[in-house]
Amino acid sequence: MNTQAPQSATLGADIRALRKARGLTLSEIAGRLGRSVGWFSQVERDMSDPSISDLRQIAECLGVPMSMLFAHSAAPASEQGYIVRAGTRRPMGAGEEGLVEELLSPDLTDDFEMVHSTFRPKSRMQKPANRPTQEVGYMVSGHLDLMIGERTFTVGPGDSFRIKHEPYQWSNPYDEPAVAVWVIAPPVY
Repeated sequence: MNTQAPQSATLGADIRALRKARGLTLSEIAGRLGRSVGWFSQVERDMSDPSISDLRQIAECLGVPMSMLFAHSAAPASEQGYIVRAGTRRPMGAGEEGLVEELLSPDLTDDFEMVHSTFRPKSRMQKPANRPTQEVGYMVSGHLDLMIGERTFTVGPGDSFRIKHEPYQWSNPYDEPAVAVWVIAPPVY
């Protein structure tokens, strides 16, 4: 049995995957950061440890919350890149608008990501989002009102939905939390 952690279970691999998903070259992102291509290449290969300030700038350039660049490798080496235990999921975002999200995927190096989303009661998305992604959601519990394009839907436990390069917005006007699992391609967090 291979007990080595796969190379993809690293901060550098996640940064590289996010950069590529956004269509950015090493040169473009290094320029935005005011750093050399060599330095950024070393960060992506885990040969250089970026400072907190560097991570803040990298997160901003990639359009992800800082939390995505922290909380790496809580899993035993034999599970890294393969297993994500319930208590070790990486939080995403700051819980704004009443949405709490956690990464279910072991890292961001696949062509998609899986996300566990909890929508607090009486919460709503303030502005519609329109991402260059294909997303499929599965409702685990609770109810959620969705606006996808010009259509409005209410989904509940066992229902699934798809958002394909369209503006969307959600709200949970109900008294219970709503929980959904999303698959998003390409990864955006």
